[in-house]
Amino acid sequence: MLNSAVEERQIEKSLGKRKFRKNGDIRDVLVVALPMLLSMSFDTLMTFVDRLFLSKLGPAEMNASLGAGGMNLVLTTFFTGMISYTTAMVAQRFGAGKKDECASVFMQAVFLSIVCVPLLYLTIPLGHAIFDVQGVAADQLVHQKTYFNILMFGGVVSLIRNAAPCFFSGIGETKVIMKAAFVGMLVNIACNYLLIYGCGPIPRLGVAGAAYGTVIGNIVSTVMLFAVYFSKRNNARFGTRVHLKVNLDQMKELLKRGLPSGVEMFLNMSAFQLLILLFHGLGPVEATAASVMFNWDMVAYVPLMGLEVASTSLVGRYVGAKQAAAATRSTYSGVKVGWGYSLIIGVLLVFLPGVLADIFRPDSTAAAEALAIFETARPMSIFMLRFATLYIFVEVLLVIYCGALRGAGDTVWVMIACGIMNWFNAIALYIAAYVLKMPAHYAWIIVVCVYGTAPVLFFLRWKGGKWRRHVLDKM
Repeated sequence: MLNSAVEERQIEKSLGKRKFRKNGDIRDVLVVALPMLLSMSFDTLMTFVDRLFLSKLGPAEMNASLGAGGMNLVLTTFFTGMISYTTAMVAQRFGAGKKDECASVFMQAVFLSIVCVPLLYLTIPLGHAIFDVQGVAADQLVHQKTYFNILMFGGVVSLIRNAAPCFFSGIGETKVIMKAAFVGMLVNIACNYLLIYGCGPIPRLGVAGAAYGTVIGNIVSTVMLFAVYFSKRNNARFGTRVHLKVNLDQMKELLKRGLPSGVEMFLNMSAFQLLILLFHGLGPVEATAASVMFNWDMVAYVPLMGLEVASTSLVGRYVGAKQAAAATRSTYSGVKVGWGYSLIIGVLLVFLPGVLADIFRPDSTAAAEALAIFETARPMSIFMLRFATLYIFVEVLLVIYCGALRGAGDTVWVMIACGIMNWFNAIALYIAAYVLKMPAHYAWIIVVCVYGTAPVLFFLRWKGGKWRRHVLDKM
């Protein structure tokens, strides 16, 4: 811990030359978190627009994009989760004033991303095999495989694109990430419209067009981030054009600390994908109701991942600076910011669920069967959306404490706890819907109630302070 005002001012300067009333307060969190919230919102909107445009073609196309997109995340999250620990490594070095190591750490993440691409491609047959036993309608299965294949073969883009923001989130300059995500979103929306529906010489590609639009948007945002990374300003500060070699020690550290994060995210997304598959296996009506609910849940949840990244960045920097009190303060400030955001989302889910559901209504030109499925699913989706309000408030606690513990290096415990929690949710849904034969919307209540018990464990882990002893003894 620091014992003098002079040392405190030196640490504040090393943390980005910003002066706050108290390190780790709400304003401190907002500086890093707000741009990340917005950038994650833009990323979410890219996916949301895919499904919104496809919903106008029919429920099969919309449901296919949700199922295929979820499977793509399952198979990529091990790699992206492992690489994302770069944020904590960069933040810790930045907080300790070791700026010359920040760029080197980031390049290890880029190298690792490239190495992981062939391994990612080897998982494509696994995704197809799971789709074949899923039990979805034949028309949805065809669309699902098409969307999935394009996203997976664009995996080299998604992995490098995931690594690109880690440097900027680690040093706290998240506005760069926000701007790149915004431009990528605009490109994605334009490409989606042109490629899904066709325009002039551009053919109508439907589901395939949505996938291509996502890949193109990701390419644009990635190029923007690397252009800023290699700029004269960042080269002068961090030597970004100099540190281009493999550093085995840093690579080993990234693998050692990042592997638990990768396993954690894989287990989390696998359990979430299983939830989707279980709902879709109940029939087209239940699949449509769940798709509407999960689409809006992702709109609400993914921006919270921006708070998680901000929590990892801030805690990592304060741990690097040996400011445990500020790390704790920033975590509690993050919870307050997250609950403020969730309150806004909760109002929409409680009072406007019908409006939210009707956004996914198929066009009047769609097949009569598609329109009938949506009308039957609409009351169920409204019920599920309203109950998802509690789900969102619980997610705030999880993302903040997961991010904080990860930033402090407590990645193994987070991996185990998150894996158990998410798979318990999937098991609870299976028992409720398939064993007890409960209607889908009542089974959703069971899932939310089981999920709601998890934050207590994460709070107690953080409050217990084991992360503080574990990390500070090694700094």
